[in-house]
Amino acid sequence: MAFRSIRAAVLGLALAAAALCAQAQAAIPVYGARVVHAYPHDPQAFTEGLFYLGGFLYESTGLEGQSSIRKVELKTGQVVRQRAIPSQYFGEGIVAWNDRLVELTWRSQVGFVYDLAGFAPRASFRYPGEGWALTRDSRRLIMSDGTPDIRFLDPQTYAETGRIRVTCQGRPVANLNELEWVRGELYANIWQTSLIARIDPASGRVTGWIDLSALVAAAPADPDAVLNGIAYDAAHDRLFVTGKLWPKLYEIKLVPRRGPAALPDGLCG
Repeated sequence: MAFRSIRAAVLGLALAAAALCAQAQAAIPVYGARVVHAYPHDPQAFTEGLFYLGGFLYESTGLEGQSSIRKVELKTGQVVRQRAIPSQYFGEGIVAWNDRLVELTWRSQVGFVYDLAGFAPRASFRYPGEGWALTRDSRRLIMSDGTPDIRFLDPQTYAETGRIRVTCQGRPVANLNELEWVRGELYANIWQTSLIARIDPASGRVTGWIDLSALVAAAPADPDAVLNGIAYDAAHDRLFVTGKLWPKLYEIKLVPRRGPAALPDGLCG
């Protein structure tokens, strides 16, 4: 009798835990996307960083010997200004701060600062670990490094001032790649998936998933042609996404949907 009682209690706890897990999963909203407009995008661009400013896109591309920073006309995809990065560096994320453009490199542990108007080099800085992506809020630069951690940097000295760990249902979310600040939230591409995480910048908690499977399905059949690149036009509330080697850049509107996102094993719960 005692054995049956213990067994029933254990079963009850397991069912309760499963129910709580299901409720937690259901509590994280999932969004699809409606394409508002498709713009041309350089199919040779190995996109690493992207932002929108003053009517233009600014883009950084990667790979040693091919890395560059670019100013791009949105409607035509035409590159109106470009600067090559020294061939020993793999260019990564970029962000604007006042009259400067700041860029990371992948494994060289060095970042570069350029004049935003003409891309003339101005300075460099060091940081530990890898550099993946940059964005900003009104006070800080915000950096990803491929781990579940997001770093905050002083925009004058580039020194780290703090960090958060990004989690989904208590589990760390790794492979955080390209970043964008959107209406007080962090958006982050999850490398080699069709997902963008919406992240609370105070707690690091994932508050939503954007599933762009349909756009990824239309991308080139190349294992390197992954979703990567988020830009936001705050003045007109326009959200843009693209990928490495993609021939198109999309303006999208988020559409709430029912059902779970197609999360890779172990990503969230």
